[in-house]
Amino acid sequence: MSDMDFDIGTRLRLLRQDRRLSQRQLASRAGVTNGLISMIEQNKISPSVANLKKILDGLTTSMVDFFMETEEEPRTFWAHADLPEIRSTTVHGPQATAAKLSLLRIGRADRNSLMMLHETYDPGADTGETFYSHDAEEAGIVIEGRIEITVGDEVAVLEPGDAYIFDSRRPHRFRNPGTVRCVIVSACTPPTF
Repeated sequence: MSDMDFDIGTRLRLLRQDRRLSQRQLASRAGVTNGLISMIEQNKISPSVANLKKILDGLTTSMVDFFMETEEEPRTFWAHADLPEIRSTTVHGPQATAAKLSLLRIGRADRNSLMMLHETYDPGADTGETFYSHDAEEAGIVIEGRIEITVGDEVAVLEPGDAYIFDSRRPHRFRNPGTVRCVIVSACTPPTF
C-alpha cells in the first residue's frame, strides 16, 4: 500500500473508538476542533502534519505507529529483517527522499518508553527541507559514513564514532552530503517520533 492509498480517516476513527473517546474528547485532548476530527475521519480533508501530530499525541500514538500497516505482537527479540520500517515521506513530508532513506525501528509509543532506530542514509538522502520536531529527546552514534545534522541554527557533519543528543522539540533535519552510505543507531525517548 502506498502512502497515497492509506485511509487516514478510517484509521483515526478506529483508533479513537478503540480508546473509547468521542470526537469532542479527542479534540479537547489534542487542542483542535471536533469539526476538524470529524472532517478528517470522513476523509473530507487531509490533515497537515502538524495537526495530525497533535491529534495522535491526544491518542498517545506516534506517527510511525499510526501508519504501520500491520499490528505487531509484543516480543523481546527481533531479527534485523523483521524490524518495522518507518515510511519517511509520511513522517517527514513529501520532500523527504524515502527511496534513499531507511529507518528501522524497535519500540512503540503505546508500549514502550524508548524507541531505537537503525537509520541508513544513501548519498543525497535527506529528511527534507521542512524541519520536523516532536516531544522527546534523541541521541545517536554514527556507525559508518557521514551525516549532516541541523538542529535549530546549529549544523554539524558527523563521522563514524561521532554522536549527538538534543531536545527533539528543536526543529531538525538529517542529510547525507557524502558519496557513501551513512548508518546511525539512535534512540528517542519517549517514542513520539
